[in-house]
Amino acid sequence: MAASNVDSVKAFSGEKNDSPKLAKKALHELYSIEESGVPLNTPWTFWLDKTIRGTTAAEYEASLRKLYTVNTVEGFWSVYNNIPNPGIISTRYSYHLMRHQIRPIWEDEDNSAGGNWRLKCHKFDTVDVWKELLLAAIGEQFSNCMGDGDEVTGISVSLRDRDDILQIWNSRADLAEQSTIINKVKSLLPNVTFTAVFYKAFVQHDAFEGKKPHQHR
Repeated sequence: MAASNVDSVKAFSGEKNDSPKLAKKALHELYSIEESGVPLNTPWTFWLDKTIRGTTAAEYEASLRKLYTVNTVEGFWSVYNNIPNPGIISTRYSYHLMRHQIRPIWEDEDNSAGGNWRLKCHKFDTVDVWKELLLAAIGEQFSNCMGDGDEVTGISVSLRDRDDILQIWNSRADLAEQSTIINKVKSLLPNVTFTAVFYKAFVQHDAFEGKKPHQHR
């Protein structure tokens, strides 16, 4: 079902816009598509947020917008094709695709023991990298890259002034060293040069359970 707050996100005008949303026509079509589409292994939820320096964790969480939870391949494509791609949304905004309805927040109970890989890429590669990581996630292509008991729980893209940031979230930071996920990413995107790649557990961040915005600094 569509998130109840999707209408609180401003309409996308076709140019740079602060808050994309799904049009009513697209939402109506999604209801039908989700009834008869090819089911995904698990549901995945699209989220949108904007990072504003100086806001508290509570203010950040209040600004988080759930766009739609998809259960089928066709539902995924319908949402993906009806929201602006990362190349045309404003700086400081982020899209997330999270397994089930996990919130893209470090302290969420499904994230607190995990962390994420952060990959910086040139802006001209962002759209392609985002798309390939999404498809790998919903197609469970990362499942064989993870330690036993670990899994990918989300994919994020954060638009920045210079290089953009892609994130791959996992549930178990203690198993991250067993992962071969970066090799998998490079095999999926052999022509992309990442300007930085590193992993960090959420509990290692100074702002974990603090008062500052959580995940995009």
